[in-house]
Amino acid sequence: MQLPTHGGQVQAIMRNFSGAPEPFVDLSTGISPYPYPFSLPDPSILTRLPEQAEEQALLADAARAYGLTSTALLAAGAGTQLLISLLPYVLKGDHATILGPTYNGHATAWQHAGVSLQVVSDMESMMALAPRPGHVMIVCNPNNPDGRHYSPDVLRPLADRCANHGGYLVIDEAYVDFEPSLSLASALPHPGLCILRSFGKSYGLPGIRLGFFLASAPLVERMSHMLGDWPVSIPAIHAGRAALSDPLWLKQQSDRLEQDIRQLLHILQKADLPVVGQTKLFVLVRTAQAPALWHWLCQHGIITRIFHDQPTDIRFGLPAHVDDWTRLEHALFSWAAVDKTTDCSANMPFLLLDETCQRETTQHSAL
Repeated sequence: MQLPTHGGQVQAIMRNFSGAPEPFVDLSTGISPYPYPFSLPDPSILTRLPEQAEEQALLADAARAYGLTSTALLAAGAGTQLLISLLPYVLKGDHATILGPTYNGHATAWQHAGVSLQVVSDMESMMALAPRPGHVMIVCNPNNPDGRHYSPDVLRPLADRCANHGGYLVIDEAYVDFEPSLSLASALPHPGLCILRSFGKSYGLPGIRLGFFLASAPLVERMSHMLGDWPVSIPAIHAGRAALSDPLWLKQQSDRLEQDIRQLLHILQKADLPVVGQTKLFVLVRTAQAPALWHWLCQHGIITRIFHDQPTDIRFGLPAHVDDWTRLEHALFSWAAVDKTTDCSANMPFLLLDETCQRETTQHSAL
């Protein structure tokens, strides 16, 4: 079985775990379990193309929500993954440096574009490399999957340094809605700064496929040309306008998620699983048993996230329902009771447990 590149793909994973209880609990994506309540005013609107005035109204609502002074400073697209894929062609950099480890979609985009790429692990290295001409630097803030974050006071000098040498700083703010003090959007327009904002994660509507590219007007215009006509759907326009104009709902969800994260941290602590990072939408655990734990949870119908390049890490999103919390708690507490003297993860290079470990885990799953 090949693990999916991203979270989700629940059915593809669970085909390998016949007999796991249903419904499956997907904790693999880091998406809010609480969707924004919206409905289309009339399904017949799906029989036509979006009007330009509707698209502009969405941009106006997004600009207000993100604290921008003009709609000329942002473009909307069908999810930030699409925008990430287009960045190499919009920014036209000769070199890219990513602050990692982080979301792998950024590295994939620059590699597919044939751009020289390197990954560094600290901000000092980013600052040292910024003067390189034609350089694009990428930071996820807060970072996925470990929740590492930097204040605007740290990132603004990096953006300035990039701009002074004809480069760009790209900040992926996919998880910043619930940490608004971390956003650098107020620095726009800035000649060396580009920001990505996700919609589906915070508003629990990933299937809407909506994201925003924030930058100086010339870069936004270039991105808009790349996206072409009708860059977002009518459902995305309606959902985006409603949710982005409802700051009270977002604040209430932030408070609710804070309570949920505390509950998740308590469960993980009781299961003796070490937490090394978090946001309000996910928690990262680091343990040599991560692959075996992932396998164990799948057998209980719970899908979490493990990583090809970080085999000791496992990320937990938030359950949506009381029954999901109960199943997760039972699975983790029974895992804590298992005798794990055999390291089931040692021979699992991100794909399958070896047969010995599978048999051992299967035997213990009856506990």
